[in-house]
Amino acid sequence: MRSRHQRDLHAASFEQAADVYDAARPSYPADAVSWLTEGIDGPVLDLGAGTGKLTAALVERGFDVTAVDPSPEMLRVLGERIPDVEVREGAAERIPAPDSAFGLVVVAQAWHWVDADRAIPEVARVLRPGGRLGLIWNERDESVAWVEQLGELMDAGSASFDDEADPVLASPFGPIEKHETRWVQPLDLDGLLDLARSRSYFITKDPDAQAAVIQSLRRLAREHPDLAGRDIFELPYVTRSYRAARES
Repeated sequence: MRSRHQRDLHAASFEQAADVYDAARPSYPADAVSWLTEGIDGPVLDLGAGTGKLTAALVERGFDVTAVDPSPEMLRVLGERIPDVEVREGAAERIPAPDSAFGLVVVAQAWHWVDADRAIPEVARVLRPGGRLGLIWNERDESVAWVEQLGELMDAGSASFDDEADPVLASPFGPIEKHETRWVQPLDLDGLLDLARSRSYFITKDPDAQAAVIQSLRRLAREHPDLAGRDIFELPYVTRSYRAARES
């Protein structure tokens, strides 16, 4: 397990790759977004919003969304994509919002970066009583052989904090509900390479190591029997979603 310092270094690395992150990372499947927002009519806080992948889906559904992220570069891209959304620089451990301001707080692809002992009281503070916290992750489906090999070549296993353990939420949040969605993202070769370039465990490598990863991925696309000769690859995902209500 990596130290808090190592986690912080990886989390901060996205500042260097905001544009490629936005170009490469997928959005979130509609039924997962519907499940997270079911029964919600109040303002929504997208915490750790990044470049606004989930933010855009929420805005399309008519929600009043505030986006918070520690990276000015990520927020720059988000502001260019979704100019009408209010953006604020901040983090889960220090949310720049008043008490009881939101009916829903969502955290997409980011809860594993936070200090949960500090973040849970902060999220509870900005939620209305009975409000909800929603967590969501897109994860490559490595039960598919070529996708497992893709992860190995990208050295995804070095990011041991990107694990598949279900999150644990302390009081004042109640029981956690879970929802899964399986879907595919069509990618060409450039998109596949950019996906690797958008990962923290790639960004933090030295240039020679990065070049070796890209070369190995090109070889995978050229030689693997499930990929060879294809212009478009269908990358399968499992989206894990969780929700829990603030009970007091």
